[in-house]
Amino acid sequence: MTQQLAVTLRIWSHRPVLQDAAPAFAILTICALVNDPNAIVRQMAGNPADDGQIVLWWVATTFAVAGVALRRRRPLPMLAVCTLSAVTHVAQAMPLMIVDLGVPILLCTVAARYGRAVSLAALAGLLLLATGWSLYYALATSPARGLPEAFHAATTLPVGPVTAPPAGAEGVRMVGRQAWNAWSGLPVLGSALVASWAIGSGSRSRRAYLDELHAHAQDLERERDQQAVLAVAAERGRISRELHDVVAHGLSVMVIQAQGGAAALDNRPADTRTALEAIVKTGRDSLADMRRVLAAVGEVDDAWHPQPRLAQLSTLLTQVRRAGTPVRLHVEGTPTALPSTVDLSAYRIVQEALTNTMKHAGTGAKADVVLSYGEAEVGIEVSDDGQGLAGNDGGGNGLRGMRERVRLLDGRLATGPGPRSGFVVRAALPIQGRDA
Repeated sequence: MTQQLAVTLRIWSHRPVLQDAAPAFAILTICALVNDPNAIVRQMAGNPADDGQIVLWWVATTFAVAGVALRRRRPLPMLAVCTLSAVTHVAQAMPLMIVDLGVPILLCTVAARYGRAVSLAALAGLLLLATGWSLYYALATSPARGLPEAFHAATTLPVGPVTAPPAGAEGVRMVGRQAWNAWSGLPVLGSALVASWAIGSGSRSRRAYLDELHAHAQDLERERDQQAVLAVAAERGRISRELHDVVAHGLSVMVIQAQGGAAALDNRPADTRTALEAIVKTGRDSLADMRRVLAAVGEVDDAWHPQPRLAQLSTLLTQVRRAGTPVRLHVEGTPTALPSTVDLSAYRIVQEALTNTMKHAGTGAKADVVLSYGEAEVGIEVSDDGQGLAGNDGGGNGLRGMRERVRLLDGRLATGPGPRSGFVVRAALPIQGRDA
């Protein structure tokens, strides 16, 4: 039961209506207990039997309390209501009480809710009213009502007892001296109003700063999410290209070997055995390559295994020859160490081009691979003399993978039919950040 009551109180404490009404109720309660308004009003009115002044004071006070309670809904109108209530109290020649704190409270709310021009205009208007109120008591040569006597003693010069001034110029000087030495209340009221405005303006500046930080944090979070999406897309594309190159090449070799083995099964059992061994070896190599690709995303703990490079091109060509496609390799220029990304991409381009040759060039087709090493780039040319379109690999994933690899390296790629027959793939990959 106690826990449920605590939860209920916590829920009610966060309601805006209660948060607005609590300060107003607190001000009214403290004023009634500390100031004893009825006794003060009767004393200042001079006629204890007349309750008209008390009723008027309480009506003005009710409006002030309502203004404090509704301050966050209508700050400017409620500031005017609280100011009118305080002016009514002063017009009754009553001292300022705790309930009149509604004016600085509303001024603080206005400064926190509105721009500096509006809040400064409200502050200037209140300072003008305070100045007029102060001058009224100063010209009357009497201290401002409701202010502590300590302020009077600290700010009033001793001029002797206030008596009827003599006639003539000396009397005028004495009256002026008494008026300016009387406590006006302006320093106290002005300081309270300026302090309220400063608190509200500082709160508004802090809130604007926090909003700016929050917006900046949201922008950074949005940018981080976008970068994550782009990174995922790039990684997905990389894995797709790698898997396609590995699987397509391995399956093409295995299918060709299986076809050859089936044809030689009756007449040449030894050739069939060789074909089966080639199929087993190609399958194992393809699985190893697939593990290396998946290791990059943590699927298999085999990331230490090196990626294929042009140095392993002879193994690839031997595999293609065993599958029944004669292929020759020509190297132009001096072979040099290439960056890992360029080396891997060059190997994959040759592998995909030869895979397309085996799949589409037809029986008896021969292929040529030319590597050209230059100062700024490495050239790749893979051609065949087949009758089919070696670049037509069904869905086109092979050529798309080549284009993507070349684009990422800012290289050049050209594919199309050869001058006489067959299909030609030409690529140029720039050498950047060359490994030592």
